[in-house]
Amino acid sequence: MNVTEKILHAHLVSGSPVAGEEVAIRIDQTLTQDATGTMAYLQFESMGLDRAKTEVSVSYVDHNTVQIGFENADDHDYLQAVAQKYGVIYSKPGNGICHQLHLERFGKPGKTLIGSDSHTPTGGGIGMVAIGAGGIDVAVAMGGGAYNIAWPKVVGIRLVGQLTPGVSAKDVILAVLRKFGSKGNVGKIFEYYGPALAYLDVPSRATITNMGAELGVTTSVFPSDEVTKAFLEAQGRGSDWVELKADDETYDDTWELDLSTLEPLAAAPHNPGNIETVAQHLGEKVHQIMIGSCTNSSYRDIKTVALLLKGKQVHPDVEVGIACGSKQVVRMLADEGLLGDLIAAGCRILENACGFCIGAHMSPSTDAVCLRTSNRNFEGRSGTQSAKVYLVSPETAAASALTGAFADARQLQVPTVPMPTAFTIDDGMFLYRETAGQGVPETLIRRGPNIGEVPPGKPLAETLHGVATIKVGDKITTDHIMPAGARLKYRSNVPEYAKYVFEHTDKHFYESATANRNAGKANIIVAGESYGQGSSREHAALCPMYLGVRAVIAKSIERIHRANLINFGIVPFVFVNPDDYNRVSQGDELVIEALQSAIEGDGRATVKNLSNNNTFDVMTELSERQKTLLLAGGLLAAVAQGKV
Repeated sequence: MNVTEKILHAHLVSGSPVAGEEVAIRIDQTLTQDATGTMAYLQFESMGLDRAKTEVSVSYVDHNTVQIGFENADDHDYLQAVAQKYGVIYSKPGNGICHQLHLERFGKPGKTLIGSDSHTPTGGGIGMVAIGAGGIDVAVAMGGGAYNIAWPKVVGIRLVGQLTPGVSAKDVILAVLRKFGSKGNVGKIFEYYGPALAYLDVPSRATITNMGAELGVTTSVFPSDEVTKAFLEAQGRGSDWVELKADDETYDDTWELDLSTLEPLAAAPHNPGNIETVAQHLGEKVHQIMIGSCTNSSYRDIKTVALLLKGKQVHPDVEVGIACGSKQVVRMLADEGLLGDLIAAGCRILENACGFCIGAHMSPSTDAVCLRTSNRNFEGRSGTQSAKVYLVSPETAAASALTGAFADARQLQVPTVPMPTAFTIDDGMFLYRETAGQGVPETLIRRGPNIGEVPPGKPLAETLHGVATIKVGDKITTDHIMPAGARLKYRSNVPEYAKYVFEHTDKHFYESATANRNAGKANIIVAGESYGQGSSREHAALCPMYLGVRAVIAKSIERIHRANLINFGIVPFVFVNPDDYNRVSQGDELVIEALQSAIEGDGRATVKNLSNNNTFDVMTELSERQKTLLLAGGLLAAVAQGKV
């Protein structure tokens, strides 16, 4: 077996290991972050359990650390108290970004991890099967429940050769995205192997698995080898290491990438799969450069930037911000004097948090060209709708910071940053590692006025009378559906957050959907290819459910979002004939008869378009478990009804 199969087989609870068949796997570890965690813990509380039953569960605060108003601080208070009560480790604001921290302090080769953040696959860099999921799935796993996935096809990515100075792991994953694209990879896991792994340290591997989320795969996995062992020993966790390697090169498909042939790459606006070379843009003016995020905020990455900028000044016309991934990274840079070098070069040192990546901090100016080392450049995600964001490596970012324009880092003396023999260990901002689960009285759990209850789902009707309330195109992301940035502070208040569904796509959606719901009509979303790309935020299903959305009809739907739709009782249909997308217009009145029967059966249904007097066929492939959830009105409704 390959590494992926070894881990999955060791955690298999039920189901047949046949590609595409649904299986249930045991989960060892979970993580949440504050943008999704509040709702996840509200859902966990609603299950009536006394404590988390996983080996390790960690609640990180890293997304909404800019506290303008009371909402974010109230959520942090709630998260801290709930963590203490239910046996969850709490990572305080300022400790760092969840994926960087989890890699440093908790990730273990051979373990399974799910997290309520789409970049949880970062853990694959250390030999885990780590999967992004909706918060409600994480809540179930914390309660001891299994996690359900389709048994994957495993694609082997064979890496050969060595990277040249100025080219790094970010360019590797951008090259993989150039080959495979950001859609069409659902149901697959990418596993990396080959002789080049000897030259890729764990932070570099984690960069690759982190941004593998943009491929649309279930996750990405590296073996656990001597490189992994050295990293864990340097973190003081050598006892956590186990060797994991493939028995043979047994993959469903393979592709070879020669690292020595790579040049600096960039993902151009507005999609991570839109890959170009830096050479295509050399000399083009840049207004802002942001270095950090869970993709490129490791000690290795930030030290490389610091050494490139040491003794120099960033260009006067460019704004440069740097967000380290963890307290550990900051302390080590400070101890070596490198933090001072970054400040002297003219960089703004930001909090160890997600901030700029999700548009919650450092939004660029109008029409700005921005280089970022983060993982997503969807339109408006930076917080500025007109900005043009390119995704690049830390080396490219540093070189461009010096010139104020796109630059090739290979023209500089790019240093090699070796793996430290010992990282600085400071776990002071992890609370309850020893006392978790001793419990606090319910009265001590602080619930601010912005924290509401999880809205209940409603059972599926036999006949669906609805309206195509919105029609959107291809590659609609969860950022399009449920904007982050300034709106993210409402994540624990569904009625308020729901006001901003599709805010930048159709500013009238909330009013139209509310009117339809109040009139007894279901809202239906019609979409093109790859609907629901991007973040795992379940609010992109939860808030539409609250507004009365009962079905999505698309050409294709991405994995995590499809699971979230089912979890909240929204039927994820696809067109049997994709050309029928052109036979529906926004505002059309649609009817699906015998809907319950279709869900209970083969998932095929006929949609009557009463507005233009035509019909078309749709389908959805569902496991028996998913059928139960949809018919009940979602996962929580099914639990309340005793059906799961």
